Amino acid sequence: MTDQDCFRHLLATLAYRGALCFRDAPEAFASYDTGNGKTPLMILAHMGDLLDWTLSCLQGRGRWQPIVPGTWSEEVARFHQGLERVDRFLTSGDPVQGDLPRLIQGPVADALTHIGQLALLRRMAGSPTKGESFYAAEITIGRVGADQAPPRKPF
Repeated sequence: MTDQDCFRHLLATLAYRGALCFRDAPEAFASYDTGNGKTPLMILAHMGDLLDWTLSCLQGRGRWQPIVPGTWSEEVARFHQGLERVDRFLTSGDPVQGDLPRLIQGPVADALTHIGQLALLRRMAGSPTKGESFYAAEITIGRVGADQAPPRKPF
């Protein structure tokens, strides 16, 4: 497996775990506030910003540009579209100008952390996600959209 294949598998993992957090979230979840000033909607929008930055780095621009969050459904779509753009770039044959290990340790790891935050916030908001064995999950390189496989081994 190449470095780019591993990176793409990590993107598919983000998509799978993200979809689990987003699926069936109650409407009020987007604005759930624990008092720290960061709602799930703001965290999700930040994840979209991280993916935009990742693509920018891969293209050699390295430009950070946060956006004003849209609605929950718009930001969920933006998250998956961001993953799709990064994945498509990696398969395009265009030269990768960003340092893949640094992108893993930076924006990609940050996005994984935020998925964990959203899972915790779902539980705190009274709408926990179902547990499952992620080792057994059907995560496929290139499958980065919202349509993810169902859990293979739920808890």
